[in-house]
Amino acid sequence: MSNNGGIIGVSDHGGWAVLVTVARDGTLLDRRRVELVDDRLPALPHHHEGQALPLDEAVALVERVRVSAETHAVLALDAVTTAVQPILGVALRNCPPLPPTVGERIRDYRARNVADWVMYREALAAAAAARGWPVYWYDAKSVLRAASQALHVENFDAHFLRMRRVVGPPWNKDHKLAMAAAIVVSAS
Repeated sequence: MSNNGGIIGVSDHGGWAVLVTVARDGTLLDRRRVELVDDRLPALPHHHEGQALPLDEAVALVERVRVSAETHAVLALDAVTTAVQPILGVALRNCPPLPPTVGERIRDYRARNVADWVMYREALAAAAAARGWPVYWYDAKSVLRAASQALHVENFDAHFLRMRRVVGPPWNKDHKLAMAAAIVVSAS
């Protein structure tokens, strides 16, 4: 553990995320997979379950999932703080713009394909902000290149493979993306 604290990088999915925390020098401090929704609720209510319901019921379902996501986001960040302190910020993937209401998001084809991911990112961002932690937004398409530059390594993939051999499984593309995001923020 580092007394200098760390940055949490996040690679999110529908209902879960990988959190990788690194020190300012890029040293791995913590990694974990966290659930972002109760087991009894659907992970993709905009995209899947809400499509089969009348709009008012779909909106109510999304609201229940959103509340659960907010609770789970707080629990996820609590878990990281038991391993690393202080936390200096959280790096999350950029969110695409969405229509303003849940109903519009459910009805709009493009929006419903990304709205669930945005909901989970916003829950994590709100949980971090409530703790006074800065939230940094990253572009998943450019973060690996930026991490290579931040670490002054020619190939982040090779760096990541060396790290994977040292820390062992699980260590996959989600860990790589989350770690890269945390490194970029740590270097800025």
